[in-house]
Amino acid sequence: MLTDPMPAEAVEMAHKQVSLAAEDLDANGVASVLLELVEAWGVPALWEQVCRPLLARLSGRTAAEIVVEHALFEGVRVGLDVYRREPGRSLPAGGVLLAGAEKEAHGLGLLALAAALREQGRGCLNLGPALPWSSLTSAVYRARPHAVVLWSQTPLTGRAYRLVRFARDFPCLRAYGAGPGWIEPLGDPAIRLGTLADAVTACLAVAPGRDADHIRYGSVPYR
Repeated sequence: MLTDPMPAEAVEMAHKQVSLAAEDLDANGVASVLLELVEAWGVPALWEQVCRPLLARLSGRTAAEIVVEHALFEGVRVGLDVYRREPGRSLPAGGVLLAGAEKEAHGLGLLALAAALREQGRGCLNLGPALPWSSLTSAVYRARPHAVVLWSQTPLTGRAYRLVRFARDFPCLRAYGAGPGWIEPLGDPAIRLGTLADAVTACLAVAPGRDADHIRYGSVPYR
């Protein structure tokens, strides 16, 4: 494991601290609490045991819940995005490209994976949520990664057959599906990643150098 799981007492305290800050609509407070916690427990444990459960707990049915949910979301986003960043210095992409599936608006999982990789001294190219399939193909031709991790939050965007087709188009590229949206089994050669720790392990296994020979060249499809 990349990090040990947080004990129950620490998880309970973390939930209280983060929830109180979110209920006060203090996104910066949420980020500050998370940054303190992540130094003690690491990104994978914090994401799986604190961030994901708290985000899932808010149903967003009432106006008050929606406001709290936005404050929590913003605080988590900021906390993950600034963790282990150094102004003026970025880590090499390391042959790893992250993106959200087409029409997938949620991108916190991508930020969590990017933060977890920085924690391990590795970088990535994070293109954010809602990347069309044609744009993902174009990005592969341009960036020449060794691995692509595609995030899906809901079954509406987790189109397994599209990911499998993409993986077959680039047979020497490791194609991973991450997030709860991939409910259908992923056929070979695409691979599903069940947890953030699994995703980090898969990305760390990628050779950090760049090797353009594994990409099939041709005209870049912009359509």
